[in-house]
Amino acid sequence: MEQLCIVTTGGTIDKIYFDDKSDFQIGEPQIGRILEELGVAFRYNVIPILRKDSLHITDGDRDLLRATIAAQQARHVLVTHGTDSMVETARVLSSIEGKTIVLTGALNPARFRGSDAEFNIGTAVGAVQSLPPGVYIAMNGRIWDPLKVRKNVEANRFEAV
Repeated sequence: MEQLCIVTTGGTIDKIYFDDKSDFQIGEPQIGRILEELGVAFRYNVIPILRKDSLHITDGDRDLLRATIAAQQARHVLVTHGTDSMVETARVLSSIEGKTIVLTGALNPARFRGSDAEFNIGTAVGAVQSLPPGVYIAMNGRIWDPLKVRKNVEANRFEAV
């Protein structure tokens, strides 16, 4: 894999909570710090384009994300994204040809002990290197086709449709 392109959009993975009422803001992208701490043996660059909860991502934001990814020379792209509208964004990105694009996120902020962020990022990094061109979702230890998955909000996990 040549250099991995990472595009960040915010979401729970980057959230910072301030008090017991769960007021939060989206902080700096956490993926660069996580990869640095893990000492990964590949080159990557991080392009932060949004800092939004995925429930607030608009069609215009998705167009910006699509244009940003399409403009990159890298064939391997990892996108960090909030889980609530990740499937919808993945479907928009599916029209990009010749790239392997994997979206991932976290159900708990990366800053929290016990977060699934590192596990999901690791799964996504493995997937983006080994899968053929296309768009995929890496969550809960599985690789999903965006046309065949949904987030089960009640169970707080992704599942086949």
